[in-house]
Amino acid sequence: MKIHAGYEISYTCAQPTPMILMLSVHPSRASDLLTPDQIRLTPAVPAKEYLDGFGNICHVIHVPGGDITLSADFLVGDSGRPDEVASDAEQHPLERLPVETLVYLLGSRYCETDLFMPLAWAQFGNVAKGWPLVRAICDYVYNHIEFGYAHANPTRTAWQAHSEKRGVCRDFAHLAVTLCRCMNIPARYCTGYLGDICVPPAPEPMDFSAWFEVYLGDRWYTFDARHNEPRIGRILMARGRDATDVAISTSFGPCVLTGFKVVTDEVPAQAAA
Repeated sequence: MKIHAGYEISYTCAQPTPMILMLSVHPSRASDLLTPDQIRLTPAVPAKEYLDGFGNICHVIHVPGGDITLSADFLVGDSGRPDEVASDAEQHPLERLPVETLVYLLGSRYCETDLFMPLAWAQFGNVAKGWPLVRAICDYVYNHIEFGYAHANPTRTAWQAHSEKRGVCRDFAHLAVTLCRCMNIPARYCTGYLGDICVPPAPEPMDFSAWFEVYLGDRWYTFDARHNEPRIGRILMARGRDATDVAISTSFGPCVLTGFKVVTDEVPAQAAA
């Protein structure tokens, strides 16, 4: 299938402000791009591209002050298959894990493993390890948190989301990531596009989405505690320890979001042809 994706995001900066942007499709999906995923800046300012320590594409810009709009519009090919299910994927003891996965067992800014350790082992200590354990964690998070865009809070941690029992997709991901790490399963936070493909359309405006990946067997698998079912058409933008590592924009000065639009739609077969 073909997916039409993109965004238009506007900011007003009270003074000259440096920014780091993380809005590009992840390099692992570069070969699927049917048209270029090229960031456009209005007014035009220089942008320096680099790969961060997690392999994500970033851009550094310097906004001269005033208004700026970031936009992109592209087509990407997708298999049309839902997230893979591997019920027999095993969980390895720590000493057998690849060393590059170990950082995803540690606590991070929004994932306070130290606070959750007693709860995690009391809740999941008797669950079969591996895939069943991650499924049990997703079920717990899905049933524990009430989803609502009105509940969004950019500084909410996993512990706060668990205590408040409400949040948005990033809170579902943070809580699930934290509980997986407590149970010795490497887990990393993901952000990207996820449209209403082969599911009833949501009434709210489209947004970027957050999900997570766990290391089982010999690879990473996608899980989504927010929707709690395999979905079609994910387009990965970035991975990291938590939302700190994959923020779509980080401004180093006062900056106000003034416009936000995201597009993620399947291209009808007739139009694609």
